[in-house]
Amino acid sequence: MSAPPINNVPVLEVRDLTVALPGGADRPNAVQRISFTVNPREIVCLVGESGSGKSVTAFATMGLLPKALTPTGGQILLQGEDILTASEQRLRELRCTRMSMIFQEPMTALNPVITCGEQIDEVLETHTKFDPAERRRRIIAMLEQVRLPEPARIYDSYPHQLSGGQRQRIMIAMALVLDPALLIADEPTTALDVTTQAQILQLIKELQERQGTGVLFITHDFGVVAEIADRVAVLRYGELVEMGQTRQLLTRPQHPYTKMLMAAVPSIHPRHREDRSKSELVLRAEGLTKVYSGGGFFQKSRAVRAADEVTIEVRRGETLGIVGESGSGKSTVARCIARLIDPTGGSIYLGGDEIGRLSPRRLRKHRRRIQIIFQDPYRSLNPRRTVGASIVEGPMNYGLSRAESLERARKLMELVRLDPNALDRFPHQFSGGQRQRICIARALAMEPELLIADEAVSALDVSVQAQVLDLLDDIRLRLNLAMLFITHDLRVAAQICDRVAVMQNGKVVEYGLAADMFADPQHDYTKALFAAAPGRDWQFGEAAA
Repeated sequence: MSAPPINNVPVLEVRDLTVALPGGADRPNAVQRISFTVNPREIVCLVGESGSGKSVTAFATMGLLPKALTPTGGQILLQGEDILTASEQRLRELRCTRMSMIFQEPMTALNPVITCGEQIDEVLETHTKFDPAERRRRIIAMLEQVRLPEPARIYDSYPHQLSGGQRQRIMIAMALVLDPALLIADEPTTALDVTTQAQILQLIKELQERQGTGVLFITHDFGVVAEIADRVAVLRYGELVEMGQTRQLLTRPQHPYTKMLMAAVPSIHPRHREDRSKSELVLRAEGLTKVYSGGGFFQKSRAVRAADEVTIEVRRGETLGIVGESGSGKSTVARCIARLIDPTGGSIYLGGDEIGRLSPRRLRKHRRRIQIIFQDPYRSLNPRRTVGASIVEGPMNYGLSRAESLERARKLMELVRLDPNALDRFPHQFSGGQRQRICIARALAMEPELLIADEAVSALDVSVQAQVLDLLDDIRLRLNLAMLFITHDLRVAAQICDRVAVMQNGKVVEYGLAADMFADPQHDYTKALFAAAPGRDWQFGEAAA
């Protein structure tokens, strides 16, 4: 845990903050009279489901609320200065110098046509009088502090040339280059794999300790909370329902809502699963290989083996999990199996049919047999089409009448626990969890033999994640489906997978029953993944009692 505060003056003090939603007095507030403090060298985590007011609070503190959201009461004191009464000019002066923010998705927060060094330099040029040489020296030193390799090369690189973890380090460097008193981190590790996530969390803790910074950390991952927080504040529908020291709140929550969140956290210990080793073989990939060729007119050609001699199998009624870091080849294997990309070598057997080498025309009749659920349901659904139109499109393309397709869609909506009368609504009229259920219904409409879930729950709140995982497991049992489940969350893998394949650098380095692997991992890489899982040694809520 962090060291004690260096003085008794809070870096941030939020007093009775209220932020109104558009639509008049009859609408509930986005944030309703919440109060909390963040001290120097302290990390306070804000947790709660989507719509709880976490990001609204963060954006209000930074003075970045959209015009539709209006603070109607309270104070936000940054080292005693009220942010809510500050002018826009004053807010610009305070940003980066006394308060900074790390956003959730660095690829959208960074400018894609400006080098990373120039983007950090913009902060120094705006707020200091250093000459260009001094600014560059300080930026290189900051890049070294956030442990980026070859800082001079990174300085001249564009965001797309870096990995997700490296881009997040650029955001951290930009936020901390002027030693602000307050750092706000809004879900900065959600999309990162466990080892990169652990590195980023450790980095934030070290820099915060070294610079005496107070941190307001927003997350829905309770493993992260357990790993990094000094105190935790729980928000629900804009109200602060509980706040306390981390260990006490996570192991002995008092409010029913907090208890519900704790109960939804998946355990790192695998569930007991029925033996499916004698079931019918649905999928077998043998020696599956995918090689990408790089280079151009002025560059030396370089081959990257994204998948290297991968052999896996999935039986009916079974879930095979594929885990590993970003770039390990998980999604490449899934896309090759679904034939969204063409494999370079190896074989893919679906039942008794080899589909890895089929031409697009001959592959068409097999397409419906494999369906995939992607990570982001909002991008997966056409925003201009009703969800009903999206669900019936596939069956109608394969010869089912519109009436029969609609009847199937209604039954599937009930199966995924949604109102069948909502088929005429559009994707934006549903929550994130509901949209993912619609994507599951769309995939099941094709009556597939193999369902692929590619990070299908990684962006969901812990309670919604638990509901979708239970739904997928229920559907697997009801329909006797074979499922390929790709995730970087080991807690999720423990709860839904019968067997697990661990991938590193395109290769499967360990493969076996989930219960055996979680109890006694054999490969050094698997051990490193388990060691990096945030909150791996914690039991939450009732499980801790």
